[in-house]
Amino acid sequence: MTQAAAPSPPMDQAARLMQAGRHDQAAVLLRSVAAAHPRRPEVWRALALTLLALGDIDEAEAAIRAAIALDRRAPAGHAILGDLLRRRGRLDDAERAYRAALACDRLHPAAAPLARMLLASGCPERALQAVTPLAAAAGASGDALGVAALALKALGRTEEALAAQIRAVSAAPADAVAEHNLAATLGDLGRFAEATAATSRAFAKGLDAPETWLVRARALQGDGQLEAAEAAFREAIRQRPFYGEAQRELAQLVWMRTEDLEAATAALDTALREAPGDAVLRLHKAKVQAFADAHAAAYETLGKALTREPENLALLLAAAQTALALGEGERALGHAEKAVMLKPDHPTALTTLCEMALATGDAARANVLVEALRERAPEDQYVLALQATTWRLLGDARYTDLYDYGALVRVCPLAVPKGWTDMKAFLADLAGVLNPRHLFRTHPLDQSLRRGSQTTHLHQAADPALRALFSAFEAPIGQYIAALGKGRDPLRARSRGGRPVIRGSWSVRLRPGGFHVDHVHSQGWLSSAFYVELPEEATDVADAARPGWIRFGRPGVTTVADLAAEHFVRPEPGSLVLFPSYMWHGVNAFSGARSRLTVAFDVIPGRH
Repeated sequence: MTQAAAPSPPMDQAARLMQAGRHDQAAVLLRSVAAAHPRRPEVWRALALTLLALGDIDEAEAAIRAAIALDRRAPAGHAILGDLLRRRGRLDDAERAYRAALACDRLHPAAAPLARMLLASGCPERALQAVTPLAAAAGASGDALGVAALALKALGRTEEALAAQIRAVSAAPADAVAEHNLAATLGDLGRFAEATAATSRAFAKGLDAPETWLVRARALQGDGQLEAAEAAFREAIRQRPFYGEAQRELAQLVWMRTEDLEAATAALDTALREAPGDAVLRLHKAKVQAFADAHAAAYETLGKALTREPENLALLLAAAQTALALGEGERALGHAEKAVMLKPDHPTALTTLCEMALATGDAARANVLVEALRERAPEDQYVLALQATTWRLLGDARYTDLYDYGALVRVCPLAVPKGWTDMKAFLADLAGVLNPRHLFRTHPLDQSLRRGSQTTHLHQAADPALRALFSAFEAPIGQYIAALGKGRDPLRARSRGGRPVIRGSWSVRLRPGGFHVDHVHSQGWLSSAFYVELPEEATDVADAARPGWIRFGRPGVTTVADLAAEHFVRPEPGSLVLFPSYMWHGVNAFSGARSRLTVAFDVIPGRH
């Protein structure tokens, strides 16, 4: 005999109570309906939702499992169970429940929370796979499109993420969060004016959050509106005084504009007076101090935080680097060893310990550590650079293959772009575009340059000279890759066909006295330097100091043995230098009266 349907008036009343937030009354009513109609799965599902809202997880789980037992083909029951199990931290069970919902209906909205959970677990590819059918469907919800965009961004597919976010805004035109996300991605792509406009729309739709002010501040800074950017950073901090990201970026902006350490850390100091135990703020202050060469002050800042939190991993790692900058290698090693004791499998902790082993003369220990790191991250260019350093110290013949300068460092004269009669005219126009973008007095944080400024997102700019420049780069990049050929070494093994992709581009203008510390590009594959304007002394082949020349081979980490640079390239206006991203490189200091203006970019292998 077919069970009669649950009476609609009580169910309608329960729905109204739930919509009004009166979940306790709805639960009482639904329990009575369930007692009268125990074979109706929709009643148990409604009761489970109400109990979840009340925080009664155990009874909610019993209710939803009762609903599933009555109707295993209803995707809603599996989806609710997935939500519940996710809240309980039972992520594997939650994934199985969500996938059961999708097995019933491949376009069920359960795909979105499943994808969010997978993203939070560090699985963007699986997240994208889970949500793609739902996001690709006609009439896809803003939620599905939004999570698809997040997965695409996590995979570095930012242009595709932008397309998904534009659709998300169209699908949910009143959704201010969708506008915020769109603004963030536009900013990531260097489309700063559009990003600023999107934050204005988010504000107009009612979102007045510090996160949105941070996105707006970044966009304004990228657009060269520095006063407005600083005001936006300060608004984010006004709303949330201990907002670490905003504090860090305000400090960096003020530092780059003024080269005044006290001014740069003023807002951080204000926040630290109210929250002296905030480790994140102390980390950010120490970072600014370190890049202002105030290493002793930075170590004191970190020490105050470590007194309160002696087992804070981030503090220990920063303290190791700062102690090393002060020449205290054994103390630095102690910090790194403690960090690894706390988190034996943490990649950054292991990398730092490797660096400290090199600094204290234990190349064999460093080599063991770096080999373990390479197994985990075989394409990490910084780990490869550490491997090269250990091999060089240990006399391992593999070093010369990895750092084969003759084969792997190529100087490529650039063809004159279409629309210009000669390279001199093109470089003059290019300098006229680049120089006004250099608005800062000094270097940013976490970059290799010193006594100079840096711009970003050049390959996405609309200016004709920049577009012509990056079009002209395509031929030498292709020729470099073709000349590499195939192989099993870390560089050639990644050359698998497909169109190479520029990931990140920037310009650096070093003022007299400027230089680059030795470094690598950890997320790249191929890296570059293109010369636009040079100081006269940089072209002097007779100067043994090679001022303004790019150098290769000197490690950017401390070693007991003095490992000098092994290869130099004299810069020439209009020439492009290409080399592996894992290769240590820096720039010699120069004097004189003229600046050194360059463009650089990283390349990664294309997707098939």
